[in-house]
Amino acid sequence: MTEYKTLRAAAQDEFTEKRSRFIGYARPVANEQEALDFITEIKSKHWDAKHNVYAYCLREGNTCRYSDDGEPSGTAGMPVLGVIRKSGLTDCAVVVTRYFGGILLGGGGLVRAYSHAASIGIAACGILTMRMCLICRLDCDYNQYGRLAALIPEHGGSISDTAFGECVGISFRMTREDFARFEPMLADATGGSVKAEISGEDFFAVDG
Repeated sequence: MTEYKTLRAAAQDEFTEKRSRFIGYARPVANEQEALDFITEIKSKHWDAKHNVYAYCLREGNTCRYSDDGEPSGTAGMPVLGVIRKSGLTDCAVVVTRYFGGILLGGGGLVRAYSHAASIGIAACGILTMRMCLICRLDCDYNQYGRLAALIPEHGGSISDTAFGECVGISFRMTREDFARFEPMLADATGGSVKAEISGEDFFAVDG
């Protein structure tokens, strides 16, 4: 996996359907314990609600789980999980709280309501694309700095830190594909006097 999508931040939204109040909570999570803690938090907050339905998907162990929390089987947790999957998201959890309004919605109505609550909760969070990037660094002279500081973003890189001392140290990240195109341009711009070193790789947020 070189790229995945997750939620930008925790958020919520709600609506009312036939006097039942549905609150869709969503949050990015890094592992199953964070997902479970989030679910417990919402259940404690809404202890008096009729249902606290949840679903979550994780890269860790390629895990997906859900619960109908007392709603008829297949009408709540699975639709919430379906929204997560359709959105192409992972490392995220969604809890939909329902305060029953006294009017039965029927199986189809429940599926639509829980799907909608999950969708608006996710929409409130915003979506973040995470991409695998190389963690890089180069050292250059001051007279080279301006050109190289422009060359890195020109090739899809993102500068994370700049240290000014006897020379200029630029820390940046860049996809492996972009780095392959960047290396010959770096050599050309510096007459081969500057080389970028790779110290590792990790996922980082990108636009889109």
